[in-house]
Amino acid sequence: MSVFPSISLKPEVTEYLKSIFLNNEVLAAVHHQQAERRFQKLLTCLSHPPSYTCVRASTHLAPLEEIRQKLEEELKKQQMSSSSADEVQILPHPQITDVLLLPVVGPRPVKQLSSEVVVGAQCGSAVLRGAHVFAPGILASPKYMRAGDVVSVFSDLEEKCTRAAISFQGNKVFVGNGVAEMDRSRIFGAGESPRGVGVRMVEPLYQSPSFDGVLPSLVFLQNLPSVVVGHVLGPRPGERILDMCAAPGGKTCHIAALMKDQGEVVALEKVRNKIDRIRQNAQALQLKSIKAYCFNSTQAVSSDPAKETEGPPFPPESFDRVLLDAPCSGLGQRPIMACTWGLKEICSYQPLQRKLFHAAVRLLKEGGVLVYSTCTVTLAENEEQVAWALETFPCLKLQPQEPHIGAEGMPGAGLSPEQRGLLQRFSPELSWDQTEAAAPLPRRADGDTIGFFIAKFLKT
Repeated sequence: MSVFPSISLKPEVTEYLKSIFLNNEVLAAVHHQQAERRFQKLLTCLSHPPSYTCVRASTHLAPLEEIRQKLEEELKKQQMSSSSADEVQILPHPQITDVLLLPVVGPRPVKQLSSEVVVGAQCGSAVLRGAHVFAPGILASPKYMRAGDVVSVFSDLEEKCTRAAISFQGNKVFVGNGVAEMDRSRIFGAGESPRGVGVRMVEPLYQSPSFDGVLPSLVFLQNLPSVVVGHVLGPRPGERILDMCAAPGGKTCHIAALMKDQGEVVALEKVRNKIDRIRQNAQALQLKSIKAYCFNSTQAVSSDPAKETEGPPFPPESFDRVLLDAPCSGLGQRPIMACTWGLKEICSYQPLQRKLFHAAVRLLKEGGVLVYSTCTVTLAENEEQVAWALETFPCLKLQPQEPHIGAEGMPGAGLSPEQRGLLQRFSPELSWDQTEAAAPLPRRADGDTIGFFIAKFLKT
């Protein structure tokens, strides 16, 4: 059993990531041991949640302070029902006007119990960020577990736990204690797994409020860098904007809100069952300017430029701004306690990202803005893609970003210091320190986030 290890990766993936920090250009700027320490710190911090829960407020519907007060009232009710003695702080971000931050407390000294429930890795990560355990995420439980039993919750690190097992002795990590809301027989009975909360967390390893059903039209859980992307894109009322890889719709909805719901936001997503999620989020946030289509964005440019259609494919130069939040290896998401992917899978995204880039540039009007972003830490999917794009598309010019609260781009891709300064890389290992007391805003809130990358281009 593991007690919060660094993220578990296959050896070839570990070596691949290490090369980002230890390549020759980086070594010219920092000592080898410093680069090694930074890499080890990255592996450790990726297995822990960020220090703050970030909530995007629907300031198109109500002022920020009004939303903050309503959220405070809702979370106080939650505390009363759970008998929690910890007061929840809600802090406005000093630079981003639609963001509220809630400090995460942990890891806390929680005693493990003999009665164990094992959940999948994705479920375990959600618990570390404040969620309860929903029934479909449960893989194993005691043979005679009844609703009301107090249990310890563990996350399976290697995806080896058999569903409906009575116990699991494999590689797992403790995420906290909770109270079973369902009998084992109901969770693993015949037919589909029941919906709803299977274990309500009462002593999580990391204390963070649950936002399940809390002010659904006024607050939206979103990682801080993902909110920054919308502001960097800079949408304006009346524009036509394309979100190329839109599910689940958080950035799409943010774009529409920043436009004051005036104009058109086209959301494309190639997986059909994800389209409903985009539309549900738009409806919950009372946004009517969003049009969502099930379509592969690599094929979104019409072969007949003269043909006018409402939906995809679209004629070239159809959009004022394009967001390419590209499919990626996701090695910046937090917490990730284990990744079972091999190097081939990690490296498989670059060709797809370039196909999407080709479509994005063709669909963007002259004078329009293209923002490229990922939630990964690799050089190949970030700075190398920027260097490739600048060489492939002479019409693209890097632009300053506002706000710019992350670090500059990393060396190693052949970009100049000036070009790297225009990029924005959220590198959690630069600010994360498990032993450090919670630092005041903004340094810790802005730095201890998921790993993320943003580049902004102008089509000249």
